[in-house]
Amino acid sequence: MSKEQPNNPLHGIRLDTILHALVDHFGWAALGKIIRINCFNSNPTINSSLKFLRQTPWARQKVEELYLELKRDGLV
Repeated sequence: MSKEQPNNPLHGIRLDTILHALVDHFGWAALGKIIRINCFNSNPTINSSLKFLRQTPWARQKVEELYLELKRDGLV
């Protein structure tokens, strides 16, 4: 039973998809400078970053906002 979410630009986009797109576009080093969180700067991996982002709403929001900026500019 899925409901339409016309006002949610991230509807249907998984967090791992977002993270992969950002890492592919920026790389870990640049991403860690843009969004200053330790999981991007100290031994970064997709799995550890996903775990942190799922538990930390403010960090997840920053990642989602960056993804939306890239999407709006047509870069992802």
